[in-house]
Amino acid sequence: MARPDGSPPLTRLKRRAGVFLRMRRALRWFPPMLADVARGRYRPVPWPALGWMLAALVYLISPLDLIPDMLLAVGLVDDAMIVGWLLTRVDRALTDYRTWRETDG
Repeated sequence: MARPDGSPPLTRLKRRAGVFLRMRRALRWFPPMLADVARGRYRPVPWPALGWMLAALVYLISPLDLIPDMLLAVGLVDDAMIVGWLLTRVDRALTDYRTWRETDG
């Protein structure tokens, strides 16, 4: 049965699974990228990746939320969705670094 947006459920599930993979990949590649930048091995500095990760960390520790965490289920889902979106941006910003690391690093 197709969803209101026209996509079959399996396609939507695969798309969502891809988001989780990008989040995990961002968390896996960010620390080595920081180390390579700090050592001067990787240039140019991927400022967008640093900015997106900083935004994710600030959002997590900030007392200000779109939906307060006092509303447990909804408030935590809100945090997970926003931080997840920010991590997918980090993953995109690390594309050049991953290419460099897999070929030259």
